[in-house]
Amino acid sequence: MFYLSLIEHTLRLPPHLLDLPLNEAIKGELESLFLDKVIANLGLCISVYDIRSIDGGFVFPGDGASTYTVEFRLVMFRPFVGEIITAKLKESDANGLRLSLGFFDDIYIPVHLMPNPCHCEPNPEKKGQVIWIWDYQEQKFPIDGIDEIRFQVQSVSYPPIPVEQPKESKPFAPMVIMVSSSFELLIFKGSLDYDGLGPVSWW
Repeated sequence: MFYLSLIEHTLRLPPHLLDLPLNEAIKGELESLFLDKVIANLGLCISVYDIRSIDGGFVFPGDGASTYTVEFRLVMFRPFVGEIITAKLKESDANGLRLSLGFFDDIYIPVHLMPNPCHCEPNPEKKGQVIWIWDYQEQKFPIDGIDEIRFQVQSVSYPPIPVEQPKESKPFAPMVIMVSSSFELLIFKGSLDYDGLGPVSWW
């Protein structure tokens, strides 16, 4: 789920930071550039792990800032396909579920990857949302957001950044995780559930 990625970056250090220790100033600038940002094919940056090397310090004509070439490692969040993770329910509608890890909210479970058989009912407490219910042996098991939800990662994608977005559209998600609530969906063309997945109270 978490990886260390080695990156080299040419960094401009503003003059007002030059009174700080060099490592501290550069780390602060790297954090402002990379933290909570998605880097395609690497994932979501969680933190600057360490700085391996700092070269340069050149001041170009007409510029009061110094420029450094920095080699550093970032802690990246990038789940792998097949990984099982636990998250909280963020919202639920007729298209499926949206889950959150707290620091990352773009995890989706579409209807065709929900436990089977299941159906949805209007949520009396949240207008416009529904409660998904798994029907198993004449019993009903709701996914109501009280429990954490254990899921399996189906795919991770990095959509291209749109040039324009309508005002009423949802915020752009640069990294989307599609998940499955069933192991079999990765192997078979069925939608049978696998023991241990879904709200933790089910098991």
